[in-house]
Amino acid sequence: MPLIPEEPQIHASVPGPRATPAAGRTAQTPRPVPGPRPTPPRPSRPGTARGAAVPAQRGPRDRTAPAAPTAAGPQIQLIPAPADGALDAAEEAVDLLLDSGRAPGDVLVLTTGEEHPWAAHELSFGEKAYWAQHDAREDVFYAAASAAGRTTARPVVVVAVNGGADDDAVQALPAAMAKAGSLLIVCGDPERINSLIGTGA
Repeated sequence: MPLIPEEPQIHASVPGPRATPAAGRTAQTPRPVPGPRPTPPRPSRPGTARGAAVPAQRGPRDRTAPAAPTAAGPQIQLIPAPADGALDAAEEAVDLLLDSGRAPGDVLVLTTGEEHPWAAHELSFGEKAYWAQHDAREDVFYAAASAAGRTTARPVVVVAVNGGADDDAVQALPAAMAKAGSLLIVCGDPERINSLIGTGA
């Protein structure tokens, strides 16, 4: 049967038109644009279940190079901060530790001045319940430096030199070093910390 002119015959062996790049350009495969990475959920922080005060928004992070670890004790890192910002600096350090995969139960935070809001809140339910949470080792534990003798060793100890009497701070630093298994982070005024270390020597 003859072909109708309006219906041209198509042969399977004839390839269709090919897309060719313009002169002087090479064909490129478009790369997918990555979207925002999903943030894995972070372990709960102590006090959130009972509505403890959460520290306010903080400024940029102070990044300091950690000191080299020694065979005699834990690695020591100093985060410079004024006395009234030492607690915020300690919170920032805890956030970084948890974000890096450190287990909450590995971290102990000691304060030389005003108590951390979580510690003050939990102590309002009684010392027995407060210290039971310490013994459970399920979360970050916050305590006054004066109570460091009652705490047990943890891999990481963070000390916020946020005021208090010099004698308390002088005793807090060696106590914190004795409790820290691998890392001791001290947040505060470097001049005061150095003078306290000199006093305690």
